[in-house]
Amino acid sequence: MPIPVLDFVIRKTFGTHNQRMVRRYLRIVDKVNDLETRFAAMTDPELAAMTPIFRERIAKGERPYDMIPEIFAVAREAMDRGVGIRNIFNPTVNFDPTTLPPEARAAFDETRAIMAATSPRDPVGDLLGCRAMVEAWQFVDIPPVVYHAVRALLPESRPPFRARPFDVQLIGGIVLSEGRIAEMKTGEGKTIVAPLACYLAACENKQVHVVTVNDYLVQRDRDWTFPFHRALGLRVGAIHPMHLQSHAEKVAAYQCDVVYGTTSEFGFDYLRDNMKLRAQDQVQKRRDYAIVDEVDSTLIDEARTPLIISGPAHNRQPRYDLADRLARHLAARQREWQSADDTVQKCRATIAGTEGEIRNAREKTGVPELKKRLDEARKRLPTLERDRDRFTQYYELELDKKRATLTHDGIEEAQREAKLGSFYVGENMDMPHLLEQAVRAHTVYQRDRDYVVAPDDDGQVGVVIVDQNTGRKMVGRQWSDGLHQAVEAKEGVRIKEETQTMATITIQNFYKLYKRLAGMTGTADTEATEFHEIYQLTVVSIPTNVPVVRFDQQDLVFISQKDKWERIVDEIARIHDTGAPVLVGTTSVEKSELLSRMLTERRGIKHEVLNAKHHEREAEIIAGAGQLGAVMIATNMAG
Repeated sequence: MPIPVLDFVIRKTFGTHNQRMVRRYLRIVDKVNDLETRFAAMTDPELAAMTPIFRERIAKGERPYDMIPEIFAVAREAMDRGVGIRNIFNPTVNFDPTTLPPEARAAFDETRAIMAATSPRDPVGDLLGCRAMVEAWQFVDIPPVVYHAVRALLPESRPPFRARPFDVQLIGGIVLSEGRIAEMKTGEGKTIVAPLACYLAACENKQVHVVTVNDYLVQRDRDWTFPFHRALGLRVGAIHPMHLQSHAEKVAAYQCDVVYGTTSEFGFDYLRDNMKLRAQDQVQKRRDYAIVDEVDSTLIDEARTPLIISGPAHNRQPRYDLADRLARHLAARQREWQSADDTVQKCRATIAGTEGEIRNAREKTGVPELKKRLDEARKRLPTLERDRDRFTQYYELELDKKRATLTHDGIEEAQREAKLGSFYVGENMDMPHLLEQAVRAHTVYQRDRDYVVAPDDDGQVGVVIVDQNTGRKMVGRQWSDGLHQAVEAKEGVRIKEETQTMATITIQNFYKLYKRLAGMTGTADTEATEFHEIYQLTVVSIPTNVPVVRFDQQDLVFISQKDKWERIVDEIARIHDTGAPVLVGTTSVEKSELLSRMLTERRGIKHEVLNAKHHEREAEIIAGAGQLGAVMIATNMAG
């Protein structure tokens, strides 16, 4: 029997590898469900006492994965109690206690009286890393009768009063615990999934680093899951950039069982620790286990991004202004060559596109016309190249690599313009490098895409880098090797001191330092091969809790940018007229502002723009994003 046919028969008989794994996880989940009533009957202290019991059993040699049903049953109960039912005492949620039966109502009133007489706890002594006082309703023990009554009153697991993890969320926790990647659709509750895996790791006495995509989510997720961790006797902290968190707070956070943070902060703390002179001054002592949210973006898209700590590079100020003047001169002289080269590239694109149309043509009647167009373009190309070569090229651009390289003619022209003699003798030897960076600043790096001109961390207007992955301003960060100073000279703002690399590591290499690595995302299956080859991680696609009702439409491809933007504006107007809210994602500040202008000028539609220029209004803008007929244009910082 041929191998493809055999493979088909095996899949039909036994299911795909992913289906077989999900079935195995469901058998474990069935065991968790069987234990649910046992742990639901426990008091809060009895539930918390299970953690040291689990740790002792593992220390004596019992395999953690054999204990998953018990550990996850305890975690499910703690999650429902701490993150869900406990909110009935939260004064901001307005739970109506009159809906409780008499016995539970009496217990509710008695517990609320105890909470009213209890002082908030000190985060330094009790929480190690929490940045706010914890109110009494978050930690005073609640009688089981209250838990039972609320479950009977509100049987569905729905915020704010219930947070019982669904079976598919338990599967996600098991997948993470095994050091795999859980692919779960958006909205399936990945924020609940990570703490389940954290608890199993904590029972193994491993510290867990939970990696989220921005500082807002770091604190939000840490605060949201704090009652869960507290209910199980665990400590949970959060790390933030150095200018937002003192050294003592960071040390305290790293002493917790679970630590929330971003990739950059975990990575920079690792680099800073390696620059310390004494081991006792280091803060990140352990890298046992990392759970990475949006794992495809972090481990694949940003994998080769370097994390860099810089220091002063020069004893004297280099001649950035002179390099900027020379770069402007070369750019002006190359304008004619560039215009002619653009025509050449357009002709080459026409040739390549027409060849593709001929190969893929379904109706052969149109092929002669396409061949005629192809022959005309091929005949025109040598003439266009000769016309271009009449002009001088002073530098070469590689936009995909963000690189600009001076030609011999460029160096000679710059030397003539500078009137300094040769750039390769004496004090002029830094000029080729400075000039190349200045040319990059003018030709490769674009304002409102790669950076914005805004107040920096010292309050003065300067060049602030825009993170291409999050769309956020990276205040306090600089490009190295003089590039940042070249852009500052281009924009005419204060030029800061140049820096040089003191310590660096790529994101990929940093995550390879962890003893166990796992992740979760909504889109991992397409990169499954890369995950396996680079990190030895396997992807498990987890089914949704209920069938998906959203309809995912096919992509639309347009011949020109103009057609695309006009269609987008028309589509926004169509949906806006129905009263539905609209979120439009753009890839840069520049494009978000272009679309904003088109909406205003062509349709007069009122809208909000969320990008790195307006990040201080982020919470206000997002708060109104779901209103009737609201339109929001955002870079990917809106994620």
